[in-house]
Amino acid sequence: MSDFFPGREEKKVEYIELIYDLIFVYLIGRNNSLLHAIQDGFIRPEAFLTYILSTLVILHVWYFSMLFINRYGANDLAEHLCIFINMYLLYYMGDGTQVQWEASYVRYNAAWCLILVNLAVQYYLKYRAAAREAPWESAHIRHQIVLILIQAAIVAGGIPLFFLTGFPVSPLALVFGIVASALTRDLSNLMAVDFAHLTERVMLFVVFTFGEMIIGISGYFQGDFGFNTVYFSLMAFLIVVGLFLSYEYLYDHIIDREAPASGNGYMILHIFLIAAMNNITAALEFMREPAVRAVPKTVFLVASFLIYFLFLFLLERYAPLRVKGSRKFFGGLVGLGALFALAMALCYRNSYLSIGLTVLFIYALFYVLVRRGKKIKAHA
Repeated sequence: MSDFFPGREEKKVEYIELIYDLIFVYLIGRNNSLLHAIQDGFIRPEAFLTYILSTLVILHVWYFSMLFINRYGANDLAEHLCIFINMYLLYYMGDGTQVQWEASYVRYNAAWCLILVNLAVQYYLKYRAAAREAPWESAHIRHQIVLILIQAAIVAGGIPLFFLTGFPVSPLALVFGIVASALTRDLSNLMAVDFAHLTERVMLFVVFTFGEMIIGISGYFQGDFGFNTVYFSLMAFLIVVGLFLSYEYLYDHIIDREAPASGNGYMILHIFLIAAMNNITAALEFMREPAVRAVPKTVFLVASFLIYFLFLFLLERYAPLRVKGSRKFFGGLVGLGALFALAMALCYRNSYLSIGLTVLFIYALFYVLVRRGKKIKAHA
C-alpha cells in the first residue's frame, strides 16, 4: 500500500503514460532544432526566444497532464481516448515549432487551446464522479478546471488579437498558469499526489531526454577513424555517461520516494533540469560546428552544465534526511563551478582541453554526489 494514499494500492506507471511521454520527447527534439538557426556565429535571438517559450509551453502542458494522471488517472477507455486526442494535437504543435512561427501561429495555438480544453473535460468527468463519490475532492477539481479554462481562453483570444495587432498574446497563458499555480498552492494541495508514481514518471521522462542526448552525440563518431575521432567521441560519450550516472545515483540512493510531498516543487525543479539537458544536447552539437563562434558556444556549454547540476543538487531536499552543514556544502559546489567556468574561459580556444575539463568536472561532481549520498544514509 502507498503510505500517502491509505487503503490504495501503489500506483504504477502505465504503458499509455510512456507512449504519451514519447510525443513530448518528439516535441523537445523539434524545439532543439530552433537552436540551429545560426547568425553571426551564434543562435539568432528570435530563434532562441522561440526555443525558450516553446520548451516552457511543452513542459507546462506535460506538467498539468502528469498531475492529472497522478491524482485521478484510472487507465480506462475515456482516459486513453483523451490522451490519444492530445497526442494527435501535439503533433500540430510540433509542426508549428519553427523560427518563422508567424506562419504557423494559428495551427500551433489552436492545438494548444484544444489540448487545454481536453484536459478540462477530463477534470469535469472526474468532477461529476466526485460529486457523488468523493465530495471533498470537488473544490480541487473546480479550481483546476477554472485555471485550465482561463489559460485556454487566453490562447484562443490570442489568435484574433494576433491578426489585429501582430502581437503574440498566447505566451501570457503560460505566465498566468505559473503565477496562478504559485498563488493558489493551498488549493492545489487539497489533493495529494502519489509521490512514488510521480518520481517514477519523471525519471522515465528524464531517461527519454537522455535518449535525445545519446542521438545528439552520434555525430562525434562520424568521419575518418583516427585520434581526433576516437578522442572526441570518447569524451562526448563519457559526458553523457557521467550525467546519467549522476541522475541515476540521485534517484536510486538519495530521493525518498515515499516522502509525504506535494510534488509541485519536485516537478518544477525537473522542468529546469530537463531544459538544461536539452541545452547540453544542443551545446555538444555546437562544439562540432565551425560556424558557431568559440566564445558563445563555450558560454552556452558551461551555463548548461552549471544549471543541470544546480537543480540536480537542489533535489537533495527530497532526501530522507537533511544533513547539517548544507551551506558549507553548497558553498563548495559554487566554488567548484566557478573554477570550472574560469578554466573553460582560459582554454576555450583549445577544444581538446575544453572537452577534457568538462569530463573532469562532471565526474568530480558525481564523486561529490556519491559522498553526499553516503553521508545522508549514514545519518538516516
